[in-house]
Amino acid sequence: MASGGSAIRGSRVGAGPMGEQDRGFHADRIKVSYWDALGNETVRYFAANLPDEEIPETIDCPSSGLPAGRDKANPPSVVKLEPYKTHLAYVKERRTEEEAESLLEEALQQLRVRRGKLSATN
Repeated sequence: MASGGSAIRGSRVGAGPMGEQDRGFHADRIKVSYWDALGNETVRYFAANLPDEEIPETIDCPSSGLPAGRDKANPPSVVKLEPYKTHLAYVKERRTEEEAESLLEEALQQLRVRRGKLSATN
């Protein structure tokens, strides 16, 4: 036989009559709606005593993943992503042979200058 405290079976420890109305299921809440660019509505509930500055203006919509705002008529725009670049696009961006040679020559000159400074100090 297990012996325990004096708590009545099914009661929650620490859930007194004071403060229960301020949190949990019985707390006063306000409903805030957010809309994304596709017209999806997401409803969030916040505590009624929360200042308006602490309620976020935008959230990430769980159904579309897009940003959602509180203004139904003017929701946040869809984020523009850079298109995927093919290998050919990167090849076209490469430097010309002359530019590559001049960059290599500059780098070699800098190395020679550093080496000269190092050998002069030894």
